[in-house]
Amino acid sequence: MVMRFLRPLTASLAGALVLASSAYAVDVGVVDDYGIAPANSPSFFDSLTDLGMRENRLSIPWDPATPTTIQNQQALEQYMALATLRGVRIVFAVAPTKATAITSDPDAAPAYVAFLQQLARTFPMVKDFVIGNEPNQPRFWRPQFGRQGQPLSPSAYYALLAHSYDGLKGVDPAISVIGLGLSPRGNDQPNARENVSISPVRFLNGLGRAYRRARRQKPIMDALSLHPYPDRDTDSLMKGYRWPNAGTPNLDRIKQAFWDAFSGTAQPTFREGRSRGSMTFRLGEIGWQVGIVPNSTGAYYGRESVRPTDEASQAGIYAQAIRYLACDASVQSMLFFLLRDEPDLERWQAGLVRADGSARPSFDSVKATLTQTGGRCTGRLRSWRHSMKVAGARVRFPRKRSFPPRRLALALVANAQEDALVDARLYRGSRRILRQRATVKAYRSRIVRFRMRFRPGRYTFRVTFRAAMNPSRSNRFSAPIRIVR
Repeated sequence: MVMRFLRPLTASLAGALVLASSAYAVDVGVVDDYGIAPANSPSFFDSLTDLGMRENRLSIPWDPATPTTIQNQQALEQYMALATLRGVRIVFAVAPTKATAITSDPDAAPAYVAFLQQLARTFPMVKDFVIGNEPNQPRFWRPQFGRQGQPLSPSAYYALLAHSYDGLKGVDPAISVIGLGLSPRGNDQPNARENVSISPVRFLNGLGRAYRRARRQKPIMDALSLHPYPDRDTDSLMKGYRWPNAGTPNLDRIKQAFWDAFSGTAQPTFREGRSRGSMTFRLGEIGWQVGIVPNSTGAYYGRESVRPTDEASQAGIYAQAIRYLACDASVQSMLFFLLRDEPDLERWQAGLVRADGSARPSFDSVKATLTQTGGRCTGRLRSWRHSMKVAGARVRFPRKRSFPPRRLALALVANAQEDALVDARLYRGSRRILRQRATVKAYRSRIVRFRMRFRPGRYTFRVTFRAAMNPSRSNRFSAPIRIVR
């Protein structure tokens, strides 16, 4: 049985890693609606019990054409009764059935919030609600950008999330409002030929801007949901993404982006450890798709749409993911998507169980890991604290520090691991004689040139980086230059 334990932290070096014996446990579960059908419920719950899982996220569609209809309500009521008996925590992820449902009708948002309240009253045992699904992806939310290329989805989603928070708390203050369900990737290209989307870091930045413009004096969410899928199913767990996208090994990047967006406001941010009132991650969808083994091909149809990994690799990754994420104190829960494969090969085959009902090796690896660890960290608990620096900022100054006096240009090269603004100045003594400003794109070198006829003497470069997502984060560099005859 997977439970969350809270024990006093033992003394440790300040800001250092603490021993795992004092760590929290991560709740492990699945995203799957398969068990809602009464015929499937017994075996579904048996599988969760066998695995040691106690959390199941269900997808609850909201159709603006029938805004008060709870689809499959009778089956849901039976399912909830059985879930209560089995001790399984249920999470509702409530998303519109159309990507333009909220943005195309001014009456849609109030109707959606009313539906949330209806759900909360109908199923009072459910205390966790995810608002929408991947609003940074056009499949679930449109438009992403305006005609001038300006991002629209963060501010539109902000309004929905704020009203949803107020509406659900009005029904029951104990309800946990889970924000976003962010996709791990976005291209940030308004004119892209396909998948016009916003990266998670930039979406959080836009969400924070909307929050500050509204001058709201209370939170908009209790936890943050991220879907840390790999870029490719053949990737290892720790491959991750480059900024401004983020996967499993990049959670600190999302914590920093959230802190940049909301620090100093009424919205709690991530803090060191999992202190009272700090934000936590609900990693709402994790999954590596796998190829179908010959003995199970009869349970599937269609054609595979991705390059999947193999079952042995998936089993190793899933076990590693539990152990790795359990050592991040900010991770409250992680959910595999799905328990059981969808039979259509163009959809999702990342389950612990094949479509024919047979268990994959990942079923056994997850079960063994949870049996051994109980969802607790068995190594060292990773600590995090917000940074006031620009990630990876560095400057390459001219290698030679002395130049002939008739040289007409000096150049330096600036780099960073996130977008930044660079303010480069050249001084002679205490007097500034030249200044250049430039934008540095993440992982791309930017050459900054100073052009003039230099006189012999001593000069100094002074370079300041400021993070594009939060200008209060900065780095400063300096280097002397001598011009000789």
